[in-house]
Amino acid sequence: MGIIALEGMEFFAYHGFYEEERKVGNRFIVDLAVTLDLTQPAQTDKLSQTVNYEVLYNIVKEEMEIQSHLLENMAGRILDKIYYKYPHIESVTVSIAKQNPPVGGVCRQSKITLTR
Repeated sequence: MGIIALEGMEFFAYHGFYEEERKVGNRFIVDLAVTLDLTQPAQTDKLSQTVNYEVLYNIVKEEMEIQSHLLENMAGRILDKIYYKYPHIESVTVSIAKQNPPVGGVCRQSKITLTR
């Protein structure tokens, strides 16, 4: 088994529970880790036998462009799309952090993590 990870993907998007968040927008940081058997690509050097991280990035980017109220909803959609594209993977973990969330005080980020 091995892990292919994309860390620190940054997006400006219009997500949030409050209407103001969906109007003004915010910065989001996404981390992604895909666990799968990397034995074959390690031996053959063939992209077709692994997960293309450019494809992973584009899946995340496309889902971040769809407005959501909850980070959990975005993460769930990302997981669904990755499993649809790569059904042979073992597991996927996605973390989404909202920078400076509106919590009424100082908070650098709120973050959720889903694993499937």
